[in-house]
Amino acid sequence: MALKPLHDRVLVRRTESDEKTAGGLIIPESAKEKPSEGEVVSTGEGARKDSGELIAMAVKAGDKILFGKWSGTEVQVNGEELLMMKESDIMGIIE
Repeated sequence: MALKPLHDRVLVRRTESDEKTAGGLIIPESAKEKPSEGEVVSTGEGARKDSGELIAMAVKAGDKILFGKWSGTEVQVNGEELLMMKESDIMGIIE
């Protein structure tokens, strides 16, 4: 099943966090926080102004992004857990 976001929504795959701290301590699975970084899988075409004019998306598939801790809605696509969020939930593009 393919999933194409509508309007100004973005489908994001979370990136895995490190399993060790900078000091070398191993972090157990139960203590890990869900990462707030991810990769854009696909995007909608963009939002529309009241006049009907399309506002282009600032992100594209493949961009590495930073988003808020509680952003998005978890969805299952082909057995993979992804996030669906509005473009406004994205705080920045990691270069």
